[in-house]
Amino acid sequence: MVEEFIRYLKFEKRYSAHTVTAYESDLKQFSLFLSEKYNITDITEINHHIIRSWIVGLIENSLTARSANRKITTLKTYFRFLLKAGVTEVNPMQKIVAPKMSKKLPVFVEKEKMKMLFDKIDFGSDFKGLRNRLILETFYMTGIRLSELINLKDKNIDLYNNTIKVTGKRNKERIIPFTNRYGNLLKEYNEFKEKINQKNEDTYFFVKENGEKINQKFVYRLVIYYLSMVTTVAKKSPHVLRHTFATHLLNNGANLNAIKELLGHANLSATQVYTHNTIEKLADIYKQAHPRA
Repeated sequence: MVEEFIRYLKFEKRYSAHTVTAYESDLKQFSLFLSEKYNITDITEINHHIIRSWIVGLIENSLTARSANRKITTLKTYFRFLLKAGVTEVNPMQKIVAPKMSKKLPVFVEKEKMKMLFDKIDFGSDFKGLRNRLILETFYMTGIRLSELINLKDKNIDLYNNTIKVTGKRNKERIIPFTNRYGNLLKEYNEFKEKINQKNEDTYFFVKENGEKINQKFVYRLVIYYLSMVTTVAKKSPHVLRHTFATHLLNNGANLNAIKELLGHANLSATQVYTHNTIEKLADIYKQAHPRA
């Protein structure tokens, strides 16, 4: 049933290729455990004791709580699928409790550092420099994901209404507004771009000097290179710029639900993690300002 389950994830749930690969890997690992330790090949023989022993064993071998929870999520989704398909009558995952995870606050770049990046760093005035700047600005101005940026097409940019249409996880579309200043950068970039390849609706928006689509490795290197010029934060990545976008909006009074929509989060709990950064900031201000702190 694993193959049917994978097809279900791909075509009915429309999970991303990365998520499907992760689920498939988890199930292969679980199947190997069942055959090696319990000699089980029949799905109906699996109970919560067996599943719990697998999870405990993984954690004892230094698997993080986050990774363990992902594997639990895989099994929960799989057994719900089996129940729906009538393969099993009992869901053993109902008695499985996920291990608690230590909450890691999102890493973000301070507002002054971002200002320094765009006001003080010389990106150059040619196509390459403008594109590099625009990639960084796009992450910071819109909060989009790396995969979303790479797959942006010319048709997704609406310079008349100052909006970008983004296709996120599970092919869910959202519209993100942008400022006139950012729009002027887009227009300037487009003028350069027209000289190196013919623009059309199916053209990828961000391209290399030879007109080819940019890739993840290219963007990672670019982000690390420029962020290293202005900040010493340990982690430097496109996702850090997404965190920076959300944190700065929240710190400046943006509504949490509005940030949720801009980020393309499925539920508010995923967005609420940014409130912890705000609380920490308030605590620092309190300690510095209160006479008895």
